[in-house]
Amino acid sequence: MRIDVERLMRRARRTLLTILGLQVAIAVTMSLVDSYRRRGKKPKAFPTTPPRTVDIEESAVTTYTFGRDLYDDMLAAIEGAQRQVLFETYIWKGDATGERFKKALADAADRGVEVYCIYDGFANLVVSPVFKHFPANMKVLKYPVWSAGWRFFDLRRYGRDHRKILVVDDTVGFVGGYNIGDAYETEWRDTHVRISGPGVWDLKRAFADFWNLHRRRRVRHSERPLLLETASTWEPRIRVQRNVPRLWMFPIRSMYLEAINRASTNVWITTAYFIPDQDFVDAMKHAARRGVDVRLLIPLKSNHIVADWISRGYFSQLLEAGVKVLRFRGAMVHAKTATVDGTWSTVGTANIDRLSLTGNYEINVEIIDAGLAAQLEEIFRTDESNTVELTQGEWEARDLHRKFTEAFLAPLRPLL
Repeated sequence: MRIDVERLMRRARRTLLTILGLQVAIAVTMSLVDSYRRRGKKPKAFPTTPPRTVDIEESAVTTYTFGRDLYDDMLAAIEGAQRQVLFETYIWKGDATGERFKKALADAADRGVEVYCIYDGFANLVVSPVFKHFPANMKVLKYPVWSAGWRFFDLRRYGRDHRKILVVDDTVGFVGGYNIGDAYETEWRDTHVRISGPGVWDLKRAFADFWNLHRRRRVRHSERPLLLETASTWEPRIRVQRNVPRLWMFPIRSMYLEAINRASTNVWITTAYFIPDQDFVDAMKHAARRGVDVRLLIPLKSNHIVADWISRGYFSQLLEAGVKVLRFRGAMVHAKTATVDGTWSTVGTANIDRLSLTGNYEINVEIIDAGLAAQLEEIFRTDESNTVELTQGEWEARDLHRKFTEAFLAPLRPLL
């Protein structure tokens, strides 16, 4: 009897491993085929909203929806720096745009400005090693490809650094979804904000905390801690929420859930990848069922085809609950924004997926202000003009092989 049980257990394990292997193989094949099909294809033009500024107490917040506008202002801020530049990005391409930022940062260091840079090693594996050689007067931290070291089972050490932050002279800060590269400048639809005034201090604190937590990973030598020199002024309507895996802190998910659960009028969410946990889905469904206008804007086709297929597994229950699913056409929408009830807004780096909400180092700005909410709602409506709404009838009529692929890939959700 015991032998039969052991034999059944071995068969069960082999079956599960075989299924998992097939799932991974299909995912890899889909990605390779999609990459081949995309070669040489350029995204179509998409509508944008020009930069606009809203005053919030002693601070000011400017929104950007087109990369060129954002990069021009970021570079101008670096070129005007007098004391310190803090620059952190997930992807830093070695193309013309990447070189412009590298030169601006190097020039700032040459004129005596303290320049600190952080980039994610894994996200930039395909970037030329030559580009990653920086002048000695720039303090550069490459967050390692393998961050766990010998602590294989410590899940707190597996998060990627997905943040995008720029702080200049304690006076201006930038945060949002934009990485650094040519394609993001003109071909991707993303959202970033510039903050000036007291609201900048929490961005600086986030950068300093990350640097100090990981500074011993620098190849050349271990840097001294980055110290905050003066106390910050509290700005209660601008809050910076930070995911810190090493400390097992993931407030961005809680921030979203609290806002959705309190909604009474509208919840408008834009995200590049939508692979949430069931509690998040339930919050959206419950809001829609109590009469809240819940809209989800995602890419029609993102740059990760597997994520698209896995995301589709949530559409049936969302549509049944009355959530509007809007799919952005012709280009990649990479923004991570939301507005609730014309008062609450967030802009940041966290997608609505497991990696962002419970895995990576992320940063979102949470803002309580009707003026900024109105501005982001205008941006949402502009984006909505370039979407196709998915109807429940259309979704239920999809082919059987599509339903099978969605169900077969669903177990990969925890990995994304």
